[in-house]
Amino acid sequence: MPIRALSGRRARANHPDLVMTFHPLSSEPRVVVKSHRRPETWPVVGSGGWEVLVKLARDDMSQTVAVFPAERWPGIMAEVAAAVGSRAGVVRADVYQVILREIPQLRDDKPLLALLASSVDSNVDTCLQIMQHRIDLATVTAPAAAVEYARRLAQRGTPLTALLRSYRVGHTRFSDWLLRELARQISDAKMISAATLGMSRIVAGYIDQISEEVVAAYTQERENWLRNRSAARTARIRDLLSGERVDVSAAEATLGYRLRQYHVGLVCWAGDAAGAADEISRLEHAVSHVAAQAVCSGETVFLPRDESSAWAWLPLGIRDTFDAAASAVGVDGDIHFAFGDAAKGAAGFRLSHAQAIAAQAVALAAGSPPPRTVAFSEVAPVAMMLRSTDLLRAWVLSTLAGLGTDDEHHARLRDTMLVFLQTGGSYKTTAERLMLHKNTVQYRIRKAEESLGQPVGENRHDVELALRASHWLGSSVLHPAENDQPPRLAPARAGLAATS
Repeated sequence: MPIRALSGRRARANHPDLVMTFHPLSSEPRVVVKSHRRPETWPVVGSGGWEVLVKLARDDMSQTVAVFPAERWPGIMAEVAAAVGSRAGVVRADVYQVILREIPQLRDDKPLLALLASSVDSNVDTCLQIMQHRIDLATVTAPAAAVEYARRLAQRGTPLTALLRSYRVGHTRFSDWLLRELARQISDAKMISAATLGMSRIVAGYIDQISEEVVAAYTQERENWLRNRSAARTARIRDLLSGERVDVSAAEATLGYRLRQYHVGLVCWAGDAAGAADEISRLEHAVSHVAAQAVCSGETVFLPRDESSAWAWLPLGIRDTFDAAASAVGVDGDIHFAFGDAAKGAAGFRLSHAQAIAAQAVALAAGSPPPRTVAFSEVAPVAMMLRSTDLLRAWVLSTLAGLGTDDEHHARLRDTMLVFLQTGGSYKTTAERLMLHKNTVQYRIRKAEESLGQPVGENRHDVELALRASHWLGSSVLHPAENDQPPRLAPARAGLAATS
């Protein structure tokens, strides 16, 4: 069924079954009649004028409708593209400068500015050639410079949103150049409308297609980079912990972490009841919280060990002190920390980690539940004695004698005696710390000495050390009370005493 094209102005009519369609680069628009039986398509006959009068006759229905063709806009578009292309250098530079002005993240990455410029140049040139030569978008692929720029941004961790915004900003600026040139060449409003619509479809289609390709390149590179970087970081950390001679500058570059400063090594792990699929993410978030509480001077190093534990290092800069208990306030209750002491340099990186591992061994040796936080400075002697758990328990029982009985009464005596020894044997200071009357402290010390079987002054250092062991390890190193089953000291987990 032919459809007659007439020139001149006609009133437009609407018909729900009539749709005007055409390929953006085709000069032959087609009218599609949507039938309930099957769609039928007829070419538009005639080429004069800007309005086409269509006579639709199907079954017993006859209606005249008007549609708006675009017979001439591809030629106009080609002329516009050629004119803009003659000033391509100026256009490229302008688009490039606008992107830098609008997106500081890209402007500040100085090493990649030349590659960004190449990406802009190649995208501008490609889009102009598509419009000028009516190249099918299906045959077009992203320019190599654009793909490589996306990969480099992925390697640097630049957000994908910055890359996508550069295409939106560039699209807008490039379209401005096209529209200004179109307005310079054409004065007919209907012609401008048709050409604007056609060019906008092509430029938007190009940006959409290229954006998908660069996003895919970015995503793939980011995954590869993180996987390779994680392997490289793990290898560098292993070298540092081994005690072998390392290239400090190279290690710092791989880790993204300054070794020539004070650090605190830590071990964090989720409790036995935890079993969330994102456990490592929770631990990483917890470490970030601790770093923020401690006002650390840079990014932490975080290394997952298994599905529920991780190692980390906190950068302290020039500070050589760290408050472990205060830093862990606000962390989920089922996450535990063991901290080393603040130590400096590559050797300190290794030492503080070893101390954290030893502190964790103390926390785990007493069984469940372990303390929320434990610092090596609090448990250093106990940690070193844990190398032989059987000998440690025998020595504690021998030193404490009856004071090593695992019941509530003797626990109060042990706690009071430990504070008494830590305060230099001062009844007054002990009473203040424990918020007790001085006479109560004197009574408890006397009863503790009776359980020891000797005055505390005769073996002060050994008693204090044994009391510290019982404080951290509890029932595992104490003598069971009458009718109780003897406890067993939980062995240190395999590998926890190692540094790598």
